[in-house]
Amino acid sequence: MPFRLFKSIGASVASLSALIVFMATDITVAVAELDQALQTAPLKTAPLRTVWGEPDLQGIWTVESDTPLQRAAKWGAQEFFTDAQRDELDKERLQLMRRDRRVERGTELDVAGAYNALFMSMKRTGKRTSLIVDPPNGRLPPLVPEAQKMAAADREFRLALLQATETCKSGNVVGCPGGKYDPTPSARRSEPAPRYNSGRMNRHDGPEDGSLSDRCLTLGLPEFGTAYGGSFRRIVQTPGGISIFYDVGQGQGWQRNIVMDGRPHLPASIRQWYGDSRGHWEGNAFVIDVTNFSPKTDVLGARENLHLIERWTRTGPDTLEYSVTVEDPTVWTKPWTAKLEFTRQSEQQNRIYYEPRCLEGNYGHPALMLGARIEDIAYAEGRGPHPATKDNATDFVGVEDDPFQ
Repeated sequence: MPFRLFKSIGASVASLSALIVFMATDITVAVAELDQALQTAPLKTAPLRTVWGEPDLQGIWTVESDTPLQRAAKWGAQEFFTDAQRDELDKERLQLMRRDRRVERGTELDVAGAYNALFMSMKRTGKRTSLIVDPPNGRLPPLVPEAQKMAAADREFRLALLQATETCKSGNVVGCPGGKYDPTPSARRSEPAPRYNSGRMNRHDGPEDGSLSDRCLTLGLPEFGTAYGGSFRRIVQTPGGISIFYDVGQGQGWQRNIVMDGRPHLPASIRQWYGDSRGHWEGNAFVIDVTNFSPKTDVLGARENLHLIERWTRTGPDTLEYSVTVEDPTVWTKPWTAKLEFTRQSEQQNRIYYEPRCLEGNYGHPALMLGARIEDIAYAEGRGPHPATKDNATDFVGVEDDPFQ
């Protein structure tokens, strides 16, 4: 009898355990479905707010899709891709060899591909056909005449430094667009650049001959991410203040502290890499007015006259919209506006953060300078070719094929 009672108790326990498992499973599924619904549902209630009443923008944010800055002509006036188009673009992009493609081993082009595809991020195709939403054609406005002249002068100078290289000899349309091959190194090799250099040129006579990114300096504002690791933001709020930490590229991290007390911008004589930011709230949008950029910065040709109006708006529990209107009357005929959709990242999974790895003067750039001096010595001693015949500036491996264009 006691044995039969024990069996009955055991059966009851087993039945109860099974019931608990089924209930737990149902609860887990329900919680997962609710979490998914919260992530995808539009924000129909009041925006999330801080304890002091401001819209809450805090968290770690990134863009989880790839979208070109400008819309390709083949998309015409189409602002958004269809789901079928996104799927097809994803398939085309995944089939590309990109930087894993090899050419003749040992050539300059082969060595230029030292960064293989492992170093390049590829995310799903975004919903928009371009980041630019205004003008409606998704393209940058035309340059004003003076900006066209400056861009042409800069292009001619860089092509002159490349004229004696295999890049121009082979007629590569990516590395030497519009350039002509001449086996004699250009006399312009000793000239200063038309303006402060921000990109790579085929010369390393001094640190300023290197690009800003190679020197681990600013990637600038507005920041739209890079192929090398994407782009992350950490936003922290306090009453009357917001700080934004950027982790971009290969570790070019930097921080912005937004002044929000109504003070005017800094005097025009004070210029900074990331400009001078003044913020305020307009309803649920955090608006930042940015001026006072350094003439050493370069945003598609815009420098010290660059003016930005940024708007950060929380659109859902895990979504944040960023729009920026870019203005420089010395460069473009009218302002233009771009939009990005950020997704909140896990605080737990990103709880350990290492300081930025890329700093001006780290071992990478001095090594580039050393390599250039070794080439100079080898040529002077008759042990190597003229440095001007070697292309150390262009990096066009894997960029010829782009389904976005």
